[in-house]
Amino acid sequence: MDKVIVGMSGGVDSSVAALLLKERGYEVIGVTLHVWSNPAPSPLDRERVCCAVEAVGDAIEVCERLGIAHRLVDAREAFTSGVIEPFADAYLNGRTPNPC
Repeated sequence: MDKVIVGMSGGVDSSVAALLLKERGYEVIGVTLHVWSNPAPSPLDRERVCCAVEAVGDAIEVCERLGIAHRLVDAREAFTSGVIEPFADAYLNGRTPNPC
């Protein structure tokens, strides 16, 4: 059986992709990247937003319901040094940053 990794956000698109691949006989592994931790969330953060703890929980729940493996990868350090810091540096130096 061929293996495939699906980036799981907890949303509809990645969930359906994982389901369709599983139905076609692939061994599906869901992977969620933990890229950000908000140390002081505002009341607005309670909604389902990118990188929220709830989104990670949703991805885990979807994988459990589909009967597929799930892995959470801590990418916070790499994301901060490779995306956030260069973005902030460019912005502070008057350039238009491209974050991703």
